Amino acid sequence: MLKDYRTAYQRWAEYPALEASLQKELAGLTDEKEIEDRFYRHLEFGTGGLRGIIGAGTNRMNLYTVRRATEGLARYLINQVEGAREKGVVIACDSRQMSPEFSQAAAGVFAYHGIKVYLFCELRPTPMLSFAVRHLQAAGGIVLTASHNPPEYNGYKVYGEDGGQLPPTGADATLAEIEKVEDELSLPYLTLEEGQEKGLIQMLGEEIDRLYTERLLTLSLQPEAIKQVAEDFRIVYTPLHGTGNKPVRNILQAMGFTRVHVVPQQEQPDGFFPTVTSPNPEERQAFELAIQLAKEVDADIVLGTDPDADRVGVVTKNREGEYVILNGNQTGALMLYYILEQKKAKGLLAGNEVMLKTIVTSELGRAIATAYDVTTVDTLTGFKFIGEKIAEYEQSGEYRFLFGYEESYGYLIGDFVRDKDAVQAAMIASEMAAFYKSQGKTLYDVLEEVYQKFGYYLEDLSSFTFKGKEGQEKIASMMDNLRNNPLTHIGSVEVEASKDYKQGIDGLPKSNVLKYVLRDGSWVAIRPSGTEPKIKFYFSATAESVDKAESKLQELQAFVLKLVDQ
Repeated sequence: MLKDYRTAYQRWAEYPALEASLQKELAGLTDEKEIEDRFYRHLEFGTGGLRGIIGAGTNRMNLYTVRRATEGLARYLINQVEGAREKGVVIACDSRQMSPEFSQAAAGVFAYHGIKVYLFCELRPTPMLSFAVRHLQAAGGIVLTASHNPPEYNGYKVYGEDGGQLPPTGADATLAEIEKVEDELSLPYLTLEEGQEKGLIQMLGEEIDRLYTERLLTLSLQPEAIKQVAEDFRIVYTPLHGTGNKPVRNILQAMGFTRVHVVPQQEQPDGFFPTVTSPNPEERQAFELAIQLAKEVDADIVLGTDPDADRVGVVTKNREGEYVILNGNQTGALMLYYILEQKKAKGLLAGNEVMLKTIVTSELGRAIATAYDVTTVDTLTGFKFIGEKIAEYEQSGEYRFLFGYEESYGYLIGDFVRDKDAVQAAMIASEMAAFYKSQGKTLYDVLEEVYQKFGYYLEDLSSFTFKGKEGQEKIASMMDNLRNNPLTHIGSVEVEASKDYKQGIDGLPKSNVLKYVLRDGSWVAIRPSGTEPKIKFYFSATAESVDKAESKLQELQAFVLKLVDQ
């Protein structure tokens, strides 16, 4: 928090070397609340890094806030990671506005400190950044992305030596260094040309792409099934103007899929995302053009990835031949079921496998894993915690990682990447759809089989956005009210366990999440977003029939949302 937003505003407005577009932006500001929101604090650096609206101000994403964060990260790496300068840092960026400029700004600060930089020569998905950090044995990495946020946002995600997002301890230590930076406007840095001349900035390209694709191919479980149906198996894919276009098409081609149709209006990178309200495969509207094309070509499966290609959405046909969008829990359950079925049939289950999921992800995954004697471990929300667990088990040997997922369309099959990977997930989704087609089934048919075997688990999410300083205060007030007045029942069902993760329960780090587990196995969780001005309500209902599960879900939602309105 800055002591005086007006002083910070004046410092920026009067800085003679301020970037021209930001000078113009500040000159046009007249609304005092707008000025306050831009300068009342420094853009918050959390466990995921930075994320905010692009523009002028200490509370915005711009060249100066990026350099400030990088200055702190550079100091942290030099102090805490042995040989950081020689090991270097990998930098990637997505298709968002200013992503290339921000990636070069970060590279310049690292280079000034004598830290080797591996900079991707053009946009790449987040999972490829994670892969490159591990492959190059770098000290860390960053990716410039705001994932699936609207076009006015950008962000800065930080990765550690293991290729996973920086854990809370590392993030806290980095934040401590960032907070020592008193003047973000005049930090020293090298230009891209200077860094290259000194041999400190090296461009990355096709070599990493090729190695990544080779590792992806090792995940295939049924290559013969693809050959069997390839001539008659059609995929429609949309990268939603992001980074997925080349890597997703590369792996599908390498696997033998010959009929891949890319949505032409959404194929090329574009940080304004002109064809969608939000470039988020969780949103139905994002799939409108893809489904339209799917109907034209009679596609078996439709795939959509977000701008940095770490999330994927899947669409399949129902029994009436209509295209239906699977939610993240359904896709995750199908992938887990497919992987376990194939590995069991091939004798590839050793007996010490672990499936990782978050506390707001469906319990259907646990039910499936248990049936195959696979352990399920819950983590906090955020794939960084799944990445941390993979590293922990890798060191201890206690478990062998099998699969990790979260309800928000994030999946990981091969641990050569340590963040959710939409390229892996698109590959496995396509393979399993081809395999089931060879058996005369769609993914929808298999999902129904899964429900009949393990019970009907239905989930939904309601999200509320409250922007600005007042919005943050409102969200904090809502959480305080719920903590001070704990729910004893939701709808007609009694609360069996009330979990406040801020207390550090279930062996997990402290987190601002409330979860109510009901007597019938259903649950509700409430979580403010750590990177957006949102509060999210997660609902899960379970029953022996779809009708009963739907009825329970509606009752949960009606009760909680009425509470929110009040």
